[in-house]
Amino acid sequence: MSMGILDTALSGLAAFQRSLETTSNNISNVNTEGYSRQRVELSTRPEQYTGAGYVGTGVNIANITRSYDQFITGQMRSSTSAFKDVDAYHTMASQIDNMIADEKTGLSPAMKSFFNAVNDVANDPSSIPARQAMLSEADSMSQQFNTVAARFDELRKQVNNNLDTSVSDLNGFAKSVADLNTKIVADIGRASGTRMPNDLLDQRDLLLNKIAEKADISVVPQSDGSVSVFIGQGQPLVLGNNASTLSVQSSKTDPLHKEIVLNGQDISSLLSGGEIYGNLRFRDEVLDPAQRQLGTLAVGLATEFNKVHQAGVGLDGSNNKPFFDLGAPNVQVLGVAKDPNLVVSATFFAPTSAANLGTSYQLDVTATLPAVTYSLTDLSGSTPPVTGLTAATLSVATEAVGFDVSFPAGTLNVGDSFQISPAFGAAQKLKVAISNPQQIAAASAANLPGDNSNVLKLANLEKQTLMKNGKSTFSQVYGQLVADVGSKTHAALVSSSAQDVLLKQATSARENLAGVNLDEEAANLIKFQNSYQAAAQTVTVAKTLFDTLIGAVR
Repeated sequence: MSMGILDTALSGLAAFQRSLETTSNNISNVNTEGYSRQRVELSTRPEQYTGAGYVGTGVNIANITRSYDQFITGQMRSSTSAFKDVDAYHTMASQIDNMIADEKTGLSPAMKSFFNAVNDVANDPSSIPARQAMLSEADSMSQQFNTVAARFDELRKQVNNNLDTSVSDLNGFAKSVADLNTKIVADIGRASGTRMPNDLLDQRDLLLNKIAEKADISVVPQSDGSVSVFIGQGQPLVLGNNASTLSVQSSKTDPLHKEIVLNGQDISSLLSGGEIYGNLRFRDEVLDPAQRQLGTLAVGLATEFNKVHQAGVGLDGSNNKPFFDLGAPNVQVLGVAKDPNLVVSATFFAPTSAANLGTSYQLDVTATLPAVTYSLTDLSGSTPPVTGLTAATLSVATEAVGFDVSFPAGTLNVGDSFQISPAFGAAQKLKVAISNPQQIAAASAANLPGDNSNVLKLANLEKQTLMKNGKSTFSQVYGQLVADVGSKTHAALVSSSAQDVLLKQATSARENLAGVNLDEEAANLIKFQNSYQAAAQTVTVAKTLFDTLIGAVR
């Protein structure tokens, strides 16, 4: 009988010792990121039949499990991806919004000061100081265009750096998940599938959450204990112990336009969620449109001002002199061709009018036989699409809106499509073309120093609706740019705040389930300590009974 009591007591000692160790482990990891609270699951040993009935034989340690819920974990991952997406988007967009809407860094005050100086020359066309002030204000406005455009380029470099960093981190996390898959499968196999390596599972869940910070993923558990991870629209990132590698590559048509590539395929358009997608969305929805709009404004202002200025005469008798110089700005070309060897060459071509300038154009190859034909669509909707263009008529159509395009190498195929933004880099190249104040063409005819008829036309350009197919002034075009960026930034702020709340709720749900509560663990510590002491006392009783029995037979 004493041996039965001893065996039962020893099973209790082992069970409560393991419970104390597990509780101690929980307390030690209270601040460990990703740790899930563990608990010892106990089960009774098979009871023993006696003449008096069934008698219990003690306790077994059935398992050590972690607090885990697949739904809550998945919800936390998806909430993390959604928040990181809108947070990255808002962080970048707010930088543009703050810059272009600010009175000191924006363009509205600079344009207003310039046209005020033009009006001052109109009031006194023979005044050299007034003319010099007009040149100074023109130079200040041009420099402001240059500064804003340069800031846009800096943000583009920042986006590219963010993409490089995020993709590098994601690749490292994916490789670690694949390595953990190997270890987890081996540990589960060692235990014949009845015991789980809790700490390794926590580490893997933490890594999956960090991947979700970079991009939205789908996680599919496998029967052997590993997980498969898919990115984008089902592209495999981790399969068993194999991890794919993402890379950041430049577009074939624009070296500054980065693409996310997986196994040779551009998956940028397939991604969703996470910091990578947030940066891509900011670039495509805010940065690129803002830079195109700014460049179009610079081209429109320079074109219309030069047109009027070249029709006048300066104090020194000079004529046909442009006031602004646009140089040779970069033309942005985006698109994918079926022929990987196709080379697209697009150059800026100074337009004759600002009325029909669009920010971007889509050039589609519609046929290749018997000859290549194209369609040209203004993506801003200012002018209707032009179809049936041949190589000769294409040049006429494109030069009228500010660019020339050619294909010096490779083969065009039906379905090839390109988005071309002729004024993309124009704001950074804008400068004043004259330096002598006497060359300002204020007069309509020579030898009339008091003639202000031409400079009045220049001053009147401020209020004329010369852009957007005759619907917008220069100030209104810039105002629309500010409004577009502002509305997108505000929407991102609202979305970011909402996603932050959802993420906090998901995090709280996870903490309530799996987080370590020190008060609860302290109570468990006392409970298991008392249980251990009681079991130890039972061992003492068993020893006394055994000694008594031995003494009785001596």
